Amino acid sequence: MKFKDALFACALSAAITIVPLAGCASQASSAPSTASSTGSWNASAAASATSAAAAEGDEQFVIFLGTTDKDTNQPTFSREDSKERAKAILMENFTGYTIQEAEGGWKGDDGREYQDYTLVIYLSETNIDTVHAAAQKLMDEFHQASVLINTQRVHTEFYTGA
Repeated sequence: MKFKDALFACALSAAITIVPLAGCASQASSAPSTASSTGSWNASAAASATSAAAAEGDEQFVIFLGTTDKDTNQPTFSREDSKERAKAILMENFTGYTIQEAEGGWKGDDGREYQDYTLVIYLSETNIDTVHAAAQKLMDEFHQASVLINTQRVHTEFYTGA
């Protein structure tokens, strides 16, 4: 299995985790009403609102950054140093981010098993060109052959109370 395929396989379970997004305040909006005039739940309106939000939603990018050197198969930095180095690059390029720690594993083409400490980085209020530029910096810093970038449409909202 190639590194890109392996990274995708080990990151797949982390991709379904729901986390708050940093840096989305300017895109905050309220969801369309899903209640009828009597105040009862309207499932049809809810489904319609959900479909519209997904189609018109905010673009979210998720970067899966392995921290094991591509040539030596050894950790590039300590776990804490890895997070600090990634944070420094992210703050240079974005107004905010959310970062999670994950563990990944895969089998190489030779059948050998590999394990990797992975940083999962959530980004909003940006574009793919900026994400690619930051990904290149992360790849250079962590001596990676590639990083996995997921792009998805999401509805984001900063709820500040009633």
